[in-house]
Amino acid sequence: MSALNIKKGSTSHSAYELRTSNSEVEESHTLAVIVENEPGVLARVIGLFSGRGYNIDSLTVAEVDHTGHRSRITVVTRGTPAIIDQIEAQLRRMVPVHAVHDLTMDGPSVQRELALLKVAGQGAARVEALQLAEIFRANVVDSTLESFVFEMTGTPDKIDAFADLMRPLGLVEIARTGVAALSRGM
Repeated sequence: MSALNIKKGSTSHSAYELRTSNSEVEESHTLAVIVENEPGVLARVIGLFSGRGYNIDSLTVAEVDHTGHRSRITVVTRGTPAIIDQIEAQLRRMVPVHAVHDLTMDGPSVQRELALLKVAGQGAARVEALQLAEIFRANVVDSTLESFVFEMTGTPDKIDAFADLMRPLGLVEIARTGVAALSRGM
């Protein structure tokens, strides 16, 4: 034992120094990119990702300022901290880009995804599917004698859990939208 009572083999690094900027661990990041709402901007932003071999896990685009002609592109991507920094820097250099925010690093954020799930079944499976939908707060948006279509919003993990429970009950198809995210701060 040393004078600081640190056992042999343990480290003296602070618990707050868990991630270095040179870390090779891939992390998921949600980037909000404010751009000019004009033809070709989305293609240029997406081209930046595909041209450099970066993957996009989720993509959502919506106009946020009608009078200012600005749109928000929300991109969920994965990469090491160095790659995420490089993506942000390259996005900031693009002419139609007004701002880039890494919602993962800027503090707490709210993230939701929308999914439509088609479940086909009869008898007890239909009843169980409706009960599970109620628990998960999924809404029935279409119903036939053979199937239901549920609409659900929530975190990607919540939607995955609901889909996993619906598979044995007859999950036929799932359609998911991109992640919508907002910073909880000012």
